[in-house]
Amino acid sequence: METTINEIEVNGKKYVLKGSAVAAPNPGSGDVRIVVLQRGWVVVGDYKECADDVLITNASVIRRWGTSKGLGELINGPLSDTVLDYCGTVKTAKLGVCFTLDCEASKWNGRK
Repeated sequence: METTINEIEVNGKKYVLKGSAVAAPNPGSGDVRIVVLQRGWVVVGDYKECADDVLITNASVIRRWGTSKGLGELINGPLSDTVLDYCGTVKTAKLGVCFTLDCEASKWNGRK
């Protein structure tokens, strides 16, 4: 009989074997980011890294930025000309992320 241990607890802290589990989404965690992905996709949502993947929950594709000075204008929330397409949860490999922009979470609440 073989026993596999993927999680241990030491001094009250849980440790998980790398690659053995994907953390559950945590919508509304406050870590709202604009995420630029390969092939030109731009997504905004609650950002979480899970093993070798990135999970973006409560996500919307930013179809039209609506900015005059670039994507950075959106860190403080969508503008009147910004067009968002809600898409739920996006999962991608970490290597698929070109860069992220930290956002003011309270300005992005109710973004659907």
